Amino acid sequence: PPPPPPPPSDEELIKSPMIGTFYRAPAPDASPYVEVGSEVTPETVVCIIEAMKVMNEIKAETHGVITEVLAENGKPVEFGQPLFKIRPR
Repeated sequence: PPPPPPPPSDEELIKSPMIGTFYRAPAPDASPYVEVGSEVTPETVVCIIEAMKVMNEIKAETHGVITEVLAENGKPVEFGQPLFKIRPR
């Protein structure tokens, strides 16, 4: 049988640093910054949050692999809302 998945406590959350609108890609017809399985570094841009007409690039701020996308593209997010789950490396 396959090994059991690691416990959820091994995962970290990338949370929204502001209130705004969550975008997974730099433009509507562009590829998302990251997908499930993407390896990220602290400098990797994972999404954009638009606040008051300003596009803010949000960085992973850690090394790891994206395991889940928690926010919906084009939808509002709150301060501290989880955006992604990441398994640290």
